[in-house]
Amino acid sequence: MERESPPLPSPAVSVPVLERPPLLELAILGLLKEQPLHGYELKKRLSETLGFLWGVSFGSLYPALRRLERSGAIEVADDAEPGPAISVPSTGSVAGEAAAARLRRMAKPSRRTRKAYRITPQGEALFAELLADDGPNTDDERSFTLKLAFARHLPQPTRLAFLERRRAALTAQLVEARRTHGPVIDRYTRSLVEHRTQSTEQDLAWVEELIAAERTAREEGASA
Repeated sequence: MERESPPLPSPAVSVPVLERPPLLELAILGLLKEQPLHGYELKKRLSETLGFLWGVSFGSLYPALRRLERSGAIEVADDAEPGPAISVPSTGSVAGEAAAARLRRMAKPSRRTRKAYRITPQGEALFAELLADDGPNTDDERSFTLKLAFARHLPQPTRLAFLERRRAALTAQLVEARRTHGPVIDRYTRSLVEHRTQSTEQDLAWVEELIAAERTAREEGASA
């Protein structure tokens, strides 16, 4: 009697992935808008400009650079920058000079390629589009921090609207943080809620100051 074949496994269901704003691409374009940079310099500037929120690895940076280069948003500014040749000092002895001569013959200059990237006109347009994007998933902490770092490139009305959206988001967070989390709450959870509330209040006051300064600058520019 033939044994029945086991049922074939069901095909895997493809789960759609929610599209997220390309924050790394925006950061790269913003830095390259200022000057051409090598990959290592880009990584360093990302950390210096954006702080601990941007622990970018080379494993994520270089694929992003390749994506931008393929799309025409960036291009290589200089290529095949060779490293220095090995210098072998004189020894002053016959045996030493013979060994040094062998080392000089063996020594070859390093051919490690260092690419410096620069932004293109197409990249300038993409940067402006990404920076002004006010769609969903663009008002979280990372997005706000990144966009604020390059907010000087926004038109004044767009920059003010960007800050006002952040104020509205923080106000909603503050309302949520002040809600009662049940009749019984231990002191550790209470401390956490209080800390979250105070942090949100401080961020909100900071954004209010930015908005006030922005409006003052607009009024002064209008009266000039």
